[in-house]
Amino acid sequence: MECYEGAMMIKTFRGQLADGAQDTIVLHTNDGSTGYRIVKFSMMTPDPSENAESVIKIYKVPQAAVDAVIDFSDQTLLGAGIITQSSTSQSNPEDQTIFFDKDIFNQDIYLTLKGVDNTPSINYYIELEQVKLDINSNTVATLRDMRNTATPLP
Repeated sequence: MECYEGAMMIKTFRGQLADGAQDTIVLHTNDGSTGYRIVKFSMMTPDPSENAESVIKIYKVPQAAVDAVIDFSDQTLLGAGIITQSSTSQSNPEDQTIFFDKDIFNQDIYLTLKGVDNTPSINYYIELEQVKLDINSNTVATLRDMRNTATPLP
């Protein structure tokens, strides 16, 4: 079920993450009536002659620790990508595996990068479709995001 009134514009974000880093893409608004969904997610190394084995993940909530484990049961995970590249591309060319959820969110998102073996910085590019949320969708998205960020009781 689609939970928005109509499609709007595409917003793009790009940057470079260092190994172990976390970036914030600020999306929240005062009234929560603007939603987003990922429509494109890609990545590349800054230097094609470098070795790379890294994982980029996109979350709905900030991460206390950055790791390379991808857990599809994590409801705060919006997307993930694995990039591998060999400086000797004849035997091991660059390869990527990328997935992203079509979930609509109305709060900030967080990108993390963790290298597995070779850990250069990685460039990322994200396209988000901006959608106008009706009052019911706004409430659902906001409450879901609040639940995802709530600290569990002891």
